[in-house]
Amino acid sequence: MSLAQEIARNLPYLRRYGRALTGSQTSGDAYVTMLLEALVTDEAVLDPVLPARIALYKLFTDLWKSLPVNAEHRKGVAVVERRLEALTPESRQAFLLVSMERFDEAQVAAILGTSAPYVSELIARSTKEIAAQVATNVLIIEDEPLIAMELEAIMQELGHRVVGIARTQSQALSIAKGKAIGLILADIRLADGSSGLDAVNDLLGWVEAPVIFITAYPERLLTGERAEPTYLVTKPFPPSLVAALAGQALFFGEKARQVKVA
Repeated sequence: MSLAQEIARNLPYLRRYGRALTGSQTSGDAYVTMLLEALVTDEAVLDPVLPARIALYKLFTDLWKSLPVNAEHRKGVAVVERRLEALTPESRQAFLLVSMERFDEAQVAAILGTSAPYVSELIARSTKEIAAQVATNVLIIEDEPLIAMELEAIMQELGHRVVGIARTQSQALSIAKGKAIGLILADIRLADGSSGLDAVNDLLGWVEAPVIFITAYPERLLTGERAEPTYLVTKPFPPSLVAALAGQALFFGEKARQVKVA
């Protein structure tokens, strides 16, 4: 496979990782743009010893460490800074690379330029750091009962309170009325043919909370052409991925924006 093909195949996932790492679509996409510009200027910046996918994430990591886009001003920055004191950048990277991008610890060590034992320490540290974040009320919008039950169990294990499970757009709006929702987990297609995207967009008219979208077709939302979700889970998913993204979403306190698809 050519380098161009490798980049095209991994680009949606690099963008997803960048957004989760920085807590911002703008910042995450800016780092991916820098990566592409660096490769256009000189392909030799990509480590030739490593497999292409690992080398791409290593280059992204090197850019993230060396350039100050991650200092971009955001609303609620004081809260983010306080939480950064509790969750170190290295442990956040290691946790996301294993849980979200599904690298093994040896691969993460190559990406971060460290040792596998140290990566193990980082992951253990991040689990404790994220678990220490304040618990919140969670609304689950999912029409498949087994998946809904699994999501509920994951949230409860993390110490969150599930205020309801909605199978349709109208149920989601009804459950959320009068409740302080701190996190939303939303499928895209719902039981009665209604849209999880529409449900979330309606909820965001009065609810200020991060949203994790769950879909079998992530490429439909990661087009780079319009406002997109920062947090995205692809079905089928490992529980650790949902836990990682929930921790990241609450860590940054990033309020979701309305999302549209073509």
